[in-house]
Amino acid sequence: MTALRSGFPGFGEDVPLDLSTVTAGAEQAIIARLVDHTFDAFAETAAAVGNCSHPVRLVGHTDTIDPQTGEILSSFSSADTPLGVLYRPCGNRRADVCPACSRVYARDTFAMIKAGLSGGKTIPATVAENPLLFVTLTAPSFGPVHGPRAKNGQKAGGRCRPRDRTRLCPHGRPVGCMTVHGKHDPHNGAPLCPDCYQWESAIIWQWWAPELWRRTTTAIRRSIGVRLGLAEHQLRQICRVEFAKVAEYQDRGQVHFHALIRLDGPDGPGSPAPLDGQQLAESVRGAAVGMIMEAPAVDDRDQMRIITWGRQLDVRMVRDGNRTDDPDGPLTPEQVAGYLAKYATKDANSIRPTTRPPAHLARLETTARDLGRRAARADLASPYRLLGKWAHMLGFRGHFSTKSRRYSITFGRLRRARHRYQQLVAHAARGGEPVDPGRLADQLLADDTETTLITGSWHYQGTGWTNPGDEALATAAAARAREYAVWKASKFNKLQDQQSMIKFGEAKE
Repeated sequence: MTALRSGFPGFGEDVPLDLSTVTAGAEQAIIARLVDHTFDAFAETAAAVGNCSHPVRLVGHTDTIDPQTGEILSSFSSADTPLGVLYRPCGNRRADVCPACSRVYARDTFAMIKAGLSGGKTIPATVAENPLLFVTLTAPSFGPVHGPRAKNGQKAGGRCRPRDRTRLCPHGRPVGCMTVHGKHDPHNGAPLCPDCYQWESAIIWQWWAPELWRRTTTAIRRSIGVRLGLAEHQLRQICRVEFAKVAEYQDRGQVHFHALIRLDGPDGPGSPAPLDGQQLAESVRGAAVGMIMEAPAVDDRDQMRIITWGRQLDVRMVRDGNRTDDPDGPLTPEQVAGYLAKYATKDANSIRPTTRPPAHLARLETTARDLGRRAARADLASPYRLLGKWAHMLGFRGHFSTKSRRYSITFGRLRRARHRYQQLVAHAARGGEPVDPGRLADQLLADDTETTLITGSWHYQGTGWTNPGDEALATAAAARAREYAVWKASKFNKLQDQQSMIKFGEAKE
């Protein structure tokens, strides 16, 4: 069962799956599929769900009826499927839970964000002329922690905390560190002194981070209104503030937010805005720096806290241009969309190694559970009583990917378009006619116009493949598809670079 891996993983269609980590039980289940001749049925089912790792199993039937005559046009039953059960993708966005479904979610996020950057997907191309910012909001410090540091203008390579090497904390521990931490050092994010670190405040801030973001967006609108001399209720008649945001975990276990903030005119995306990018940036900075909210105490042993953003506020203009890896250079729409889409599929497990989790993350999780129990004992109506439910997320209860209503196309519409495309392809295959590319865009984004009545009865049977071999094969196939997509993208980028160099040479001549 050991796969051969030579050259770039995922190169070509004949490269075998990587099954080097398959367990003995999974290996026996795969062999059983081959022996009882059900492997082809499994392969067809796995392809239908996009190699989902934990598909939902349903049993039942559906009838398609003509509402005018009552005639049954077609019927579908789970008994007609290859494995006798209807499998549907789980749709989980988390890459550590389902690599296949998380890729679909990431692609949808990329399409949604890029449409709000440069147009497309029903958004006019003139949206690229509206002021747009890329904003990063971080958590405040709750104590010094280990981590990779910059050196001589580089992103890493410096000593952890060399300036504080002679100082001691109240517990007698040094507050400096001369170690050069690598990017994947398990000590990254751990406090220099666990007794000095404000564990409870870190969890409380995490709990209120979604509310802090909501109030910040309101403050941004008010700041723009003040600049324009308008009351908040008058602002929509002049402009609209739209955003798309994702949350990312830092090594210390705190989330920070990456957000695209765009200013539109009163008619939505693409209409002229009353402020330029610099004025919008000043309004955003002022709102973020001045944002303060009070967090109530957990119980009688606790005290009220002041919640703010951290000092590391980054507000950058998004400009079109050639792709660059310079952190101080101009941003391209593809860069920003890809960056946000990548983090939309991650959660707290993205900073946990596959082995035993770091002690500081385990303690944050324990602290969240303790605070939840304390709050429940003190007051059953306490806002912290559900903290234990979110302990595995280190206290963060918000969505990892959010957007304002009119930023761009919705996820729901993208999913309906994908479903409609599958229907069009299936209908064209049955009729022996190719899909008309000239009408495809209008057909995919058209509003639903159902002319038939669909009735049925479906029941939930369970989640996941029925044996470990099926899950191992589906996960391995999803990994191979991802590697193959990366390989194709790298070839495409190289081809574009070559064409750009040729055009540049011709222009010089």
